[in-house]
Amino acid sequence: MARATQAIIHLPALIQNYQLAKQHAPQAKAYAVIKANAYGHGLQGVAKGLAAQADGFAVACVEEADQIRAAGVDAPIMVLEGPYNEAECQHAAQQGYELVVHQAEQLAWLAQVSEPLTLWIKVDTGMHRLGFAMDQVREAVQRLQQPLSCGQHHQLGLLSHFACADDQTSAFNQLQLSRFQSLADLNLPMSMSNSAAIMSLTSAHGERLRPGIMLYGGSPLLNTPAQTLGLKPVMTLRSEVIAVHQLAAGETVGYGQTWLAPRDCKVAVVAIGYGDGYPRRAPNGTPVWLRGQRAWLAGRVSMDMITVDVTEVEGVQLGDTVELWGEHIPVDEIAHICNTISYELFCQLTPRVKRIYTST
Repeated sequence: MARATQAIIHLPALIQNYQLAKQHAPQAKAYAVIKANAYGHGLQGVAKGLAAQADGFAVACVEEADQIRAAGVDAPIMVLEGPYNEAECQHAAQQGYELVVHQAEQLAWLAQVSEPLTLWIKVDTGMHRLGFAMDQVREAVQRLQQPLSCGQHHQLGLLSHFACADDQTSAFNQLQLSRFQSLADLNLPMSMSNSAAIMSLTSAHGERLRPGIMLYGGSPLLNTPAQTLGLKPVMTLRSEVIAVHQLAAGETVGYGQTWLAPRDCKVAVVAIGYGDGYPRRAPNGTPVWLRGQRAWLAGRVSMDMITVDVTEVEGVQLGDTVELWGEHIPVDEIAHICNTISYELFCQLTPRVKRIYTST
């Protein structure tokens, strides 16, 4: 029998979240960001689930783009880290991938390509990861506007990325945006809006949106619940009870004896642990959903199991389904408890967790 730990991917919620991004900027195209295995949701499954809706997709690398094509999805694909070598430039030209260009070496590689590409010149407006400095952008544009040996030209756009878009009070957002918009005289399509900017910075929308975490039902804005933003949870992470024990007051559970029973109590063992990607740092008192109500983590997360205080939950028995996050337990709540973000919780789910795609 298969292990009970599963991630149920609700495709209607995924589609609804994508459509919400489009509603915020109906004049723009939206490329669904499905890098890093679609934030842990399964790259090919998500690509196929959105294929009829999405204007295109965005991934980190050419390898991820190839996986989308292998799934039979024929849609525009933007490669956000661009080519890693000259061979990838040639491959991208053959496949029709859109490449982000962020350094001089890539310009040299692209000079050897004879077929036209759609290229997004990345502008470093202040995040200081990838991108041409503001005083280098126009020269990069000029080099890429040179005609190819076939007489055709690359199609060019400008792209940048916010450092603090999740914080609506940050003055740095407007500074970055003003720097980016100072290049508007180049008359090129512009792309700067991630999920947070889509929902909170109308002036940044441009011609190409890049919704990421919002697709999966995680809130892109600090101190703003996803439900408030109209986002639906896409993943339900669940497992089941594999043992139930009675403990006497004063007994402990798990490694390090970090939880002591305050009274005679009942503890359920659930088949999920950090070997599945559930966060080991989840503390005592982290909620789960069981038999229509909340129960609470009791003891350290181990590799394959967690233990839950179910004293107040009637009738718990072997095989009961336990939700770790999803419809009843917001993933952002678990992320906050664990001092991280929903992105990490999604992405760290291991291959042992079976992804199941559902139309409900």
